[in-house]
Amino acid sequence: MARQKSATDEEAGAIDLTPMLDVVFIMLIFFIVTATFIKEPGVEVDRPDAVTAALKNSKVLVAINKDNDIWIDKKEVDLALVQDQVELLLAENPKSPVVIQIDGAANIKTLNDVTKAVKDAGVNDISIATNKE
Repeated sequence: MARQKSATDEEAGAIDLTPMLDVVFIMLIFFIVTATFIKEPGVEVDRPDAVTAALKNSKVLVAINKDNDIWIDKKEVDLALVQDQVELLLAENPKSPVVIQIDGAANIKTLNDVTKAVKDAGVNDISIATNKE
């Protein structure tokens, strides 16, 4: 009889971890779904410094590196295709602003041409990414 009693005592003293694991998995799913992922243009850019830099979240990032190569959505794009690529990305989110990241050593003419192509795509909210001093 003593054997049977000790087995039930062990079971009564055991901690059931199933509800805790359920809560942990639900929290994990919540944080994965609600996390804001940083979208990168696909090339490293040394942005110029500015005193009035402000944080802006955008789904459309255009990068211009020091060699005046244009990158959109991790792909190098020719200047003639910038408007088409921006229109394609804006089809998913039409109200999204466009942020242009330009290297400090890049040519200002390339920035002007890219800005014109983005405006031709129908975007009025265009920002230039900088580092805050």
